[in-house]
Amino acid sequence: MTDKTKNTLLPKNYKSFLHAIKQRIHESRIRSYHAVNKELIALYWNIGREIAERQEREGWGKSVVERLSRDLREEFSRTTGFSAQNLWYMRQIYLEYREHPNLQQLVGEIPWGQNILIISKIKGVAEREYYLRMTAEMGWSRNVLLHQIKTGAYSRHKKAVKQHNFETTLPAALSEQADEAMKDVYALDFLGITKPVIERELERRMVNQIKDVLLEFGHGFAFIGSQYPLKVGDEQYFIDLLFYHRKLRCLVAVELKIGKFKPEYAGKMNFYLNILNDFVREQDENPSIGIILCGDRNRMEVEYALKGIDKPVGVAEYTLTRKLPSELADKLPKPEELEKQIMQELEGAED
Repeated sequence: MTDKTKNTLLPKNYKSFLHAIKQRIHESRIRSYHAVNKELIALYWNIGREIAERQEREGWGKSVVERLSRDLREEFSRTTGFSAQNLWYMRQIYLEYREHPNLQQLVGEIPWGQNILIISKIKGVAEREYYLRMTAEMGWSRNVLLHQIKTGAYSRHKKAVKQHNFETTLPAALSEQADEAMKDVYALDFLGITKPVIERELERRMVNQIKDVLLEFGHGFAFIGSQYPLKVGDEQYFIDLLFYHRKLRCLVAVELKIGKFKPEYAGKMNFYLNILNDFVREQDENPSIGIILCGDRNRMEVEYALKGIDKPVGVAEYTLTRKLPSELADKLPKPEELEKQIMQELEGAED
């Protein structure tokens, strides 16, 4: 019997059944991982607490911790988590988080490597809580987390005033996730873009370095395609970029615009989202989300344009590279010199 014959004998609903079973297996594995990770972090927390208490009570020094590391590694030779440095990290996390219940709770929600990265790189309590929470909610890998820290995600988060209608168009649980997933300001300096550029050039660079772009968007985005075609009757339309967000379980349409936000951008996005919801998304997926990237915007105008639209749309702006590092400041043109060049480029792009 050929494979083709076998397939013809399968029940009509077999594919959906297989998909459901696969999904259940994936979810079970994820839950198992989280349970093991939480237990491991609890162990490390307790070891750190006991080391700190022994030091305070009995005056344990560096040599005792190093001996403890040696003995533990000898007993648990196939385990890599008991180096002297790791023991000191356990102690540090306990000492610096013990007065902050919010941080204690979040520590157990993310892998140990990400915990070490946050406590090593970040000093402020509020900033630590932000990166702990975002890593837990967005599933950031160590590399993604490091990238977010280096590009100042927390600073942008504090400064940004998000403009969207997620709270009125999405269920409460999804609204909060979508709000965090949509950065108000996307720093595109990591793409090598150091001046405003025409849309097709911006998109070309985004597509060429899509993995880096996904790092900035946050873990969970899967790239579907650029200039994604949508056909309605005899007319065909194209979405600049289309993603699928695994955690939100929805399609995410991205439109790239140069210059200030215009009300018609929101109407166009609403049109695209209607088509995606009606003809592209699966039945068990959540409503599609739209993100409009623009070089600048009038905030009052944006709020008004989104109020009457019943699909979740976010409007964000992209920024140029921030203040140059000191080692580069004397090797690049001064801001005043660049301003003239940028204006010329913008005028050329708008012709």
